[in-house]
Amino acid sequence: MKESLIKVDVTTRHLPDHPANTDEKYAFAYQIVITNESDLPVQLISRYWLITDGSGKKSEVQGEGVIGKQPNIAPGGNFEYTSGAVIDTPVGTMEGYYQMQTEDGDMFKVPIDVFTLAVPNIIN
Repeated sequence: MKESLIKVDVTTRHLPDHPANTDEKYAFAYQIVITNESDLPVQLISRYWLITDGSGKKSEVQGEGVIGKQPNIAPGGNFEYTSGAVIDTPVGTMEGYYQMQTEDGDMFKVPIDVFTLAVPNIIN
């Protein structure tokens, strides 16, 4: 299975009205679309995230599935979900990977490129 046949698209937004959003915390939502461009069905088994705030503070998040699910994604299909992160600075980044599995039990990692979490108009 080629990891490159699983595409991950990310869209982020700041959540100024979220209860966790304060003068010292910044809440963000990220929407993920995972598209299976292979000829085989795959299942998302687990996730790993490295979250880095603007001061360099790092935190790791890992666990089974995403949003409580371990979705099966058919060939040509996709799975979409929204989740969130709270960081200590108005700008930060996230990156990581999904652990996927084929019907045959072959496990492989799908890397998720670095993406930015930023309060709008904070960066000129």
